[in-house]
Amino acid sequence: MTNKSLGDPFDPNSDLRHGAGCTCSTCHDHGHDATAGGDQHALASPHDQSGAPGDREALMDRLIESAVVRALFGHHDPSRRQVLQMMGAGTFAAALGSMFPLEAAKALLKDDLGTPEKRDLSIGFIPITCATPIIMAHPMGFYERYGLNVDVRREAGWAVVRDNSMNMEHDAAHMLTPMPLAITMGAGSSSMPFLMPAVENINGQAITLRMDHKDKRDPSQWKGFTFAVPFEYSMHNFLLRYYVAEHGLDPDNDISIRVLPPPEMVANLQAGNVDGYLAPDPFNQRAVWDEVGFIHMLTKEIWDGHPCCAFSTSRQFAEEAPNSFGALFKAIVDATHYSSDHDNRVEIAEAISGRNYLNQPTSVVEQVLTGRYADGLGEVKNEPDRIDFDPFPWHSMGVWILTQMKRWGYIDGDVDYKGVAEDVYLATDCGKIMRELGYDAPEVTYKSHTIMGKDFDPEEPEAYVDSFEIRRS
Repeated sequence: MTNKSLGDPFDPNSDLRHGAGCTCSTCHDHGHDATAGGDQHALASPHDQSGAPGDREALMDRLIESAVVRALFGHHDPSRRQVLQMMGAGTFAAALGSMFPLEAAKALLKDDLGTPEKRDLSIGFIPITCATPIIMAHPMGFYERYGLNVDVRREAGWAVVRDNSMNMEHDAAHMLTPMPLAITMGAGSSSMPFLMPAVENINGQAITLRMDHKDKRDPSQWKGFTFAVPFEYSMHNFLLRYYVAEHGLDPDNDISIRVLPPPEMVANLQAGNVDGYLAPDPFNQRAVWDEVGFIHMLTKEIWDGHPCCAFSTSRQFAEEAPNSFGALFKAIVDATHYSSDHDNRVEIAEAISGRNYLNQPTSVVEQVLTGRYADGLGEVKNEPDRIDFDPFPWHSMGVWILTQMKRWGYIDGDVDYKGVAEDVYLATDCGKIMRELGYDAPEVTYKSHTIMGKDFDPEEPEAYVDSFEIRRS
């Protein structure tokens, strides 16, 4: 397993984005072969002849050094290498040490993490690009970096993920952002306290229609259509409902919405069982690839920056194994930021496309992650933010989701919007970890959001629900 981003940060010949033995296409194209002395970034550092550190304590030291140096250069590795070539490693390290207490930070991290109570962990996931941080953290060494041995297990659908997580068959899971809220409140299942420490992705979904509906681009023409979503407690369901309602259709009476596991959506579209779906990728792009559907719109056109999927776990796991939980939390946040860097997207697409993960053509996944894609209507679009990765779980996003659960009758009665959101979404903890790892983090946990031109004020959730003409509550 390759350790990514753990080359010696004080070595101008190391590339913090790649590790010795890397199998990505970039390294292959340049003859990356550590044993043959190929590409320079495969060579062992003069400061550390073993490449990435072998024992956990050295790994933590390297992690802090790497995070600080990467943050100093805005995560632009060519600039780091250029400065080191000019200054020399010793001079640069001394200058950095005079500005930042590296040794104190290392000691603090080790004390904060502690020894994982449980190193062998199981994480359930659905094979979609939203799960990129959780998936790529496995082949690219992020879990290993934090002293964990993680088994990422592909599941058939989110009902299975939920049930296996509640039965403690998984230590953590790739969930949809509404799911931890619903599980905690007992909506759709028995009640069990769950946590959402971090978001995985923002944007990254689309509405795809069958090819014979090219002449029905106006949603007011969709009366009688059948749409698929991946789960009831999903942003897909709530965004689809919001979108059609804004165009005058009642989602419970004018269209049909059925739940389908994402891997089954393209086949059902081709068979004519559904007219379209609001779904995660790569299955929008796969419909285009198979010439059975076209992309009507990206969901970022409904709400730019909306959350979708998340890293979630039971409160029980977090309390019984706090060090394991903390190490996993850090690994996911680190992997999410790595995924957010567009320079890494092609490499990641190759790493997660294989049979053990997404099981999709690399070209399909690459179109999603890079944002340069065919839309199925004869055009090639360039939308770099088609999908992005930002771990911060805004409490205001949780409140918005709860308003939609209330609006459509998934929960009723008085709702403590802020109380539930703050209990489940660990925004403050995530911000702290982001800063510890050298990333910028918001100083607040609430902000306003704009969905289809309508502002959402998280301070007035009940008034927001009441403002909609089409609703169940």
